[in-house]
Amino acid sequence: MNDQAILNFRRLGLLTIFAVYLVILAGGVVRASGAGMGCPDWPTCFGRWIPPTDEAQLPADYHQIYAQRGYENTEFNPVKTWTEYSNRLIGATTGFLVLLTAWASRIFLKRDKPIFYLSLTNLFLIGFQGWLGSSVVASNLKPYMITLHMLMALLIVALVIYTIARSQRSSLGLIDSSRLTSRFQKVLTAAMGMTLLQVAMGTQVREAVDFIAHEHTYIDRQYWRDDFPIIFYVHRSFSSIILFTNLWLVWKLRQAFDRQNLFLRTGYVLISLIVTAIIAGITLDRLGMPPAAQPVHLLMANLIFGVQFFLSIGLRYSTASREKIG
Repeated sequence: MNDQAILNFRRLGLLTIFAVYLVILAGGVVRASGAGMGCPDWPTCFGRWIPPTDEAQLPADYHQIYAQRGYENTEFNPVKTWTEYSNRLIGATTGFLVLLTAWASRIFLKRDKPIFYLSLTNLFLIGFQGWLGSSVVASNLKPYMITLHMLMALLIVALVIYTIARSQRSSLGLIDSSRLTSRFQKVLTAAMGMTLLQVAMGTQVREAVDFIAHEHTYIDRQYWRDDFPIIFYVHRSFSSIILFTNLWLVWKLRQAFDRQNLFLRTGYVLISLIVTAIIAGITLDRLGMPPAAQPVHLLMANLIFGVQFFLSIGLRYSTASREKIG
């Protein structure tokens, strides 16, 4: 198998992972800024492939046109329009990268067919995600549709991470993880479950915030907290359990590996992400829900799961795990 072709596949895969996370961040910015209906139609935006920059470029009766399509009170806002349009461009670019990754994965057809089929699955899912994005617009931003759209992004990035990690099994297999006990993997699995639970609670909080924001017509952010549901306080308190669980994991990694080890460095990244997520959450809670903190908080949650997932897969491919399997 051509080493350069394998290297190109891995580079494309890493670029795709970055792009998917960029899509998640862009989606968070759209949601936090209330720009979800900045483009009331799909795939065009106000009937154009490149949206207008001024209301004068739209038909004089565009309000009535979109009201007849079910989008009442449509008002052109260039900032919101271009925010949503940028989100769509990033999504389209990500789709193209997934296509390139799927094409590059054909080199594994003889050596490791699952990598090829996983890449095709990712391509199918990114297409489904694009359709789901259009459905979100068609639903006039129904909260459950937005949540489903976000969870699908989480699934896509997990599959891409697994695909790329599988392509590096030989390299990961050189790492000796024999000093880690089976208990570590169990706690790591539990930590991943905690993260997913936290994300699920976060989506419920986010849906509640969307409703509260609508009630306040997206102003007076400092008063939104007064109407938060009980799930918000559970979500907030649960973050401390997640932090201490992952600190235990990193402590064990530090005992098992030297400073340059990939898994230990991954652990340090994990803790940095969790602390950043907590800081962003505190900022949202105490500083009147600043829009900039919302997409950061969302992105950190997705990155935390991605890093935990990579750590779990990498350890399963390490020397100690391979010896236990065979």
